[in-house]
Amino acid sequence: MQIGIITLVIVVALLAPALYFFRSAQVQRRSRERLEEALQSPPREGEPAPPAASRIPPVLPRYRAVPWLIAAFVFLFCLIGFGLNLLFSVVFAAIALLLTSQLEHIYHERRILRFEMQLADAIDLLVSSLNAGAGVTRALEFAAEESGSPLKQQLEHITARIRYGDDPQSVFRAFMRRVPLENVRLFSTALSVHWEVGGSLGPTLAMIGRSVRDRIEITRRIRTMTAQTRISTIAVIIATYFIALIMWRNAPDRFEAFLSTPVGQALVAGAIFLQAVGIAWSAALSRPRY
Repeated sequence: MQIGIITLVIVVALLAPALYFFRSAQVQRRSRERLEEALQSPPREGEPAPPAASRIPPVLPRYRAVPWLIAAFVFLFCLIGFGLNLLFSVVFAAIALLLTSQLEHIYHERRILRFEMQLADAIDLLVSSLNAGAGVTRALEFAAEESGSPLKQQLEHITARIRYGDDPQSVFRAFMRRVPLENVRLFSTALSVHWEVGGSLGPTLAMIGRSVRDRIEITRRIRTMTAQTRISTIAVIIATYFIALIMWRNAPDRFEAFLSTPVGQALVAGAIFLQAVGIAWSAALSRPRY
């Protein structure tokens, strides 16, 4: 119990400075953005205020530092809390890094899927509004009102910049940079070309909306088809540990003697690490790339 408390204190002591510097950097960044906004020339009378970029939350943030923090915590906890040797501590930390990286990627993919579904619904609203006779800007405002976060903030920012007088092509290029997705690129390119050359926008957006929904459907089918493979991989790994438990129950002395040798420790640690690599590899192969 005391060792666990000491481990927790050490981990907190190591993570607290990192969190403090991260928070300080975030506050400094926001302060610089507000200062740049304050230094801008004020709008003339009767003109709307320009939209502040700092008010736009990140669309698809990544949390790449979280797996490394969890891996460091697992390493210290195994080394100090459980008293494992350095080899097993490194292996379990690497496993934690691989698995949490996969969880972070899955979370990111779900956010992408949610954003693309919102984009498909917004395109349908745009097509309906354009067919009803509304202008492009008014249709974008209506889609922003009916959309949910995070697409709502992006559409509101686009319409605000266009109302303020910014170049629509630069506005949509900035949207593509903020959200680097293929469906967003198609949507932004269609609107940018329409603003430059004109033409009928409704049929073009309808085709893009169908393309977005088809891509979402293909992604879901691929995940469904690869679910059996992932379940089989997890079942084989669980069976491996079950067999190891049976071997330990039948001959605990031999099993412990095997683990006490450097060769046995290296073999077991390598097998556990390769299992984690196999899980990460199978997950990477099951992701669609198009």
